[in-house]
Amino acid sequence: MLRLQAFKFELMPTGAQAFNMRRFAGACRFVYNKALALQKANHEAGQKYIGYVPMAKHLTAWRNGTETPWLKDAPVHPLQHSLKDLDRAYANFFAKRAEFPRFKKKGQGDSFRYPDPKQFKLDQANGRIFLPKLGWIRYRSSRDVSGVPKNVTVSQACGRWYFAIQTEREIEAPFPRTGNAVGIDMGVVRFATLSDGSYLAPLASFRHHEAALRRAQRAMSRKQKFSNNWKKAKVRVQRIHSRIANARRDYLHKATTTISQNHAMVCIEDLQVRNMTRSAAGSVERPGKNVRAKSGLNKTILDQGWSEFRRQLDYKLAWSGGYLIAVPPQNTSRTCPCCGCVDARNRPSQAVFACVACGVEEHADVVGAINVLRAGHARLACEVSGEVMPPAAGAHRSELSALAA
Repeated sequence: MLRLQAFKFELMPTGAQAFNMRRFAGACRFVYNKALALQKANHEAGQKYIGYVPMAKHLTAWRNGTETPWLKDAPVHPLQHSLKDLDRAYANFFAKRAEFPRFKKKGQGDSFRYPDPKQFKLDQANGRIFLPKLGWIRYRSSRDVSGVPKNVTVSQACGRWYFAIQTEREIEAPFPRTGNAVGIDMGVVRFATLSDGSYLAPLASFRHHEAALRRAQRAMSRKQKFSNNWKKAKVRVQRIHSRIANARRDYLHKATTTISQNHAMVCIEDLQVRNMTRSAAGSVERPGKNVRAKSGLNKTILDQGWSEFRRQLDYKLAWSGGYLIAVPPQNTSRTCPCCGCVDARNRPSQAVFACVACGVEEHADVVGAINVLRAGHARLACEVSGEVMPPAAGAHRSELSALAA
């Protein structure tokens, strides 16, 4: 089994190296934008899409031309890879997986990539990496890099430079695990509720830093745009955003690692987060309702990172030989796991579940997690045998009774 894995570290460049990295990132951004403008002009002229190979010939002309001779100062492979990024963006647009490619802006996602492993060298013993036209750069080594290096991506965030090295290595296929199965119900008050009754409280990283971010953004808005004081204020805003993202990422990694190590099968709701967080503002002709309340709900959902939680569970369970099963979320918190009664009155409030048919009472999120696990078992049985064999109505009566006790 071939495993692809990336390792990210912070670089400690000299002043000259940081200056050159900014130049290289700017050159890649320039090539991307120039190629995108050429594609748009070519489309408006009624001509066919320009593929990567003919676009690479334009790059050679730009490097050898008199208008942009400074492109020769940047390594050619990262410039070529920026054209591949544009080609991939168009492919995603044609396949309706993404929106139309947009021009890149300075300071947003500045990065460049070395796709050839023969170009760079990693010296883990001394904590340094060799990059073309940059030389040896020291980095903060926090873990060992396993596998054969394939490519290196250098990026900037909040004034700091990082590199991510992707490796591949051959490992034994994980033996299918056997053990506990758990269902997870995602929520706002409770981030994740497990079918065994335990739950994870939400981190709310953005909410905790919202006041500081508001003050920093207000101070930035009072500065003259692009002045030195404005740039300093912008760095403060970026650092707060970075602190929010780092805290959320750390929380999600710890939560998903714990769940994947303790359970062989995890059933989770197949939530469409993009649809759930659409704006309710509406239009001038047809204004929306409860716009402020919906805006606050959208902010809370996006702050918790439900999609990233599912993504991390997916690959961590696959690495350990477990299973992740996504089930439809409809009526998971309105269905009684004992008698199977589906009724909106079963959930009189956000946290209370009280079946109108058999009288079972429990926390609504716990009931939702149990129903998610039940649906996961049914889907697994369907995939294995080709027949839909739903569990009996009272299959989880013992679980619910134990939780209620």
